[in-house]
Amino acid sequence: MNRYFLIGLLLSVLTGSGSFAQTPGEAQSKRPAGPRIIREWNLNHDFTEEVIIPFDTVFSLFHRYRLTDRYSPLNATLGNYGLPFYQLNFFDRISDPDRFLYSYYQPLIYTPERAVFMNTQVPFTELVWTNGGPRETSEQTFRVRHSQNVNRFLNFGLIYDIVYNLGQYNYQRAEDKAFTLFSSYTGPAYKYYFSAGINDITSWENGGILNKEDLGQYETRDVPINLGGLNTAKSVLKNRNILFVQRYTVGKRTQTGDSLKKAERFSGLRGTFSHILIAENNKRSYSDNSPLSGFYDTVFISKKATFDSLAQRSFKNSLRFDFATDEKRKISLGGGVGIRNELFRYSQIIPAHDTTFSDTLAWRKSNNAVIGKLFNTIGDKFRWTADGELYLTGYKAGDFSLKGEITKSFVLKKGTASWIIHGSMINRQPSFWYTSWGSNHFEWLNELNKEFRIDIGTRLSYPALKTDLRFDYAIIDNYTDFNTEALPSQHGGGLSVASIMLSKEMKAWKFHLSGDVLGQISSNSEILDLPLISLRSAGYFEHLFRFKQTNGKLNTQIGFDVLYHSLYYAYSYMPSTGRFFRQDKVRTGNYPFVNVFLNLKLKRTRIFVMFDHVNAGLLGYEYFMMPSYPMNYRMLRYGLAWTFYN
Repeated sequence: MNRYFLIGLLLSVLTGSGSFAQTPGEAQSKRPAGPRIIREWNLNHDFTEEVIIPFDTVFSLFHRYRLTDRYSPLNATLGNYGLPFYQLNFFDRISDPDRFLYSYYQPLIYTPERAVFMNTQVPFTELVWTNGGPRETSEQTFRVRHSQNVNRFLNFGLIYDIVYNLGQYNYQRAEDKAFTLFSSYTGPAYKYYFSAGINDITSWENGGILNKEDLGQYETRDVPINLGGLNTAKSVLKNRNILFVQRYTVGKRTQTGDSLKKAERFSGLRGTFSHILIAENNKRSYSDNSPLSGFYDTVFISKKATFDSLAQRSFKNSLRFDFATDEKRKISLGGGVGIRNELFRYSQIIPAHDTTFSDTLAWRKSNNAVIGKLFNTIGDKFRWTADGELYLTGYKAGDFSLKGEITKSFVLKKGTASWIIHGSMINRQPSFWYTSWGSNHFEWLNELNKEFRIDIGTRLSYPALKTDLRFDYAIIDNYTDFNTEALPSQHGGGLSVASIMLSKEMKAWKFHLSGDVLGQISSNSEILDLPLISLRSAGYFEHLFRFKQTNGKLNTQIGFDVLYHSLYYAYSYMPSTGRFFRQDKVRTGNYPFVNVFLNLKLKRTRIFVMFDHVNAGLLGYEYFMMPSYPMNYRMLRYGLAWTFYN
């Protein structure tokens, strides 16, 4: 792990110091006056608009360093960071059929849906390193992020994330490496957005511990597990992807600004031609050197060794035309229409039941869809948008989605608040892997109906009071998941889910209380069980030390962090398929995970020290978020972040 840290440090020095081969005088003369502007954004779900995201160099609660928590603050894990996990909030879970193979890793990797872009006035570099636990069971993470502009339109950047977690329990190691290279050109008429992702995920599988009672009798590395040294079982996921979006806008152009700094913009009606290319290649393998150890009750291919393999490759090409009226008008209107072609190739090893060998099969499928969009803006405080897609031919023929959103802003005494109402109607074919699967331990061939889902929700955000309230409701027909036998299952009746989530920070003098509270309920707990209450809260004291002699400042936060959810039947995990499945034997929850932390910030350096799960063993040994997979025992963690933009 240390070599990755040194490589990143060297990279930051090389990229951050004189990338343009400027002399000191030239650099000084070209350095922008005033504050240095760094802009960061994603593309929206149809890749037609930029969505600004907060620039991530914040100090507050820096000890929450995990990327998974930034996607959703409440997650259920196998104990080790870097292994598969799912979101406790049902409406944060990733249900896109095309992302089936990496849905439990999505926040850890870089895919076209998560492509990030930046625009910087000065070269920007950030290094983040964390470490936890003794050397033999340590968890280390490392991140390097760099971006710089060639000119005011053209930018290049990269992000490299590593999770290297040996694990407290035997054979629970995680090695996750996620890399993305991105570039954008944002000229007045022509724009492009490019990203390439290389993601390698390796998870050692121990099948969970044998008995919960062993936790109080053994050290974590001595606790007996289901898949031990004879198995050396592990899963490997490899993802490669490319996103390339090109947009060309036509219309009347005008110049704004003074004579020294002029910028072109469009006035009146304008139209934009776009081409969107998305290419992905996913491969998953599972190996086990002792298939007859007793963990699996079926062996279809080999009794000597398991090596399952499957792959999914896709190419998606979209052509579309979008138009919009003058943005300076009080009322503006826009819309668009396009077509998309999709090519898929699925392949896997399947059992050949009349022999002791396996066979490999491949399926090629294609789809053609029409896509459209319409939006309307009234002033600068009201906007509505609607978009949809309909598959006309191919494997997904008949699939459709309709999505809409209304946004209203209010100027209040302490700032601007926003109110969002959203809804969607989706009819889609479940993932191919629900219908066809072959491996040494599992095999199925199903015909499933399309899943129909209606979502409605609303969100009220008031940043000045650090308040965010969110309500979601869904009705689902033909809900598809994995049953108690770890096999695909489709619920023929209706299923409804409701949730309400409040994020709020309160302050009294220098004392802060920041929390996320989630309440949710399912109409059929036998099909979908959810914790009624889930929360994550941090209470801390914050103080800014000022040093008069050096004119220095040291910001500090010291406090505690609590994660809790009520009892429910959490999913179990099946190593062979890498999927979570329903179980009705063991309820987990009603246990608080408490961390104690100290955060420091000195100029552009952030530091944290944290005792993770400080209450381990003090309240019993019920610290499970999933059956058979205990959370880590008490450990000391620390981390540092350096940011450079000069």
